[in-house]
Amino acid sequence: MYVGAPDGFHAFLQPCEITDTVLLLKKKVGGVGVKIDLPDGMHKADRSEWRDIAEITAEAFSEDPVMTWMMGTHRGLKSVFRTLAREAYVPRGVSHIIPGKGATMWEPWGVDVKPTNLQLLMFAIGQTLYGSKGAVQRGIKSAEVMAQHHPKERHWYLLTVGTTKAARGQGIGKTLLRPVLEACDREGMPVYLENSNRDNSGFYRAHGFERCGDPFELAPGSPCMEPMWREPKSTR
Repeated sequence: MYVGAPDGFHAFLQPCEITDTVLLLKKKVGGVGVKIDLPDGMHKADRSEWRDIAEITAEAFSEDPVMTWMMGTHRGLKSVFRTLAREAYVPRGVSHIIPGKGATMWEPWGVDVKPTNLQLLMFAIGQTLYGSKGAVQRGIKSAEVMAQHHPKERHWYLLTVGTTKAARGQGIGKTLLRPVLEACDREGMPVYLENSNRDNSGFYRAHGFERCGDPFELAPGSPCMEPMWREPKSTR
């Protein structure tokens, strides 16, 4: 739970081959393939599902210390996740969904989800209309600070993982993470995230993540982000 600043690696995705349980991403750079096996009931979100991804994520982050500090209102929170899902992570990243229960947004290595000027303008308009006073400035400054801490080594980046309140305690978070973590293990690919809620540290450690630097503030007096890194596990 780790709203973050996309790092922006310039590559393009070729068309995806999708079945109910398997997603194969093929990058133009080097033709590298990453096979992700999805369980029944979970699928890669298509462009029409950006609202579902945003709604689930906004509900999941409704009490998140960093996001409530940054945006100030639930409508502001919903606005930023709508922009991220619609403009970046659904069409260009990888977003998985268990309808009505949980969702993730990922930035694969080599995929560029860096926001365009138009998307930054949409973010600013949304926060001006729906966020609290200063939300635009806090959001832009936070993105700059997070980019400064973002690792340069090859990795998959987990922007968000979240579940609806009704679905909590059902193992949905574990189900959402497992397919990509297993795929990254097979490919020898590390994973990075910023944990924006210290109550979730144990959850991430249980999935192989370790703190990879000191927690950092996004602005003086803000809640801290905890940078976490997961080395791939051997599949032999």
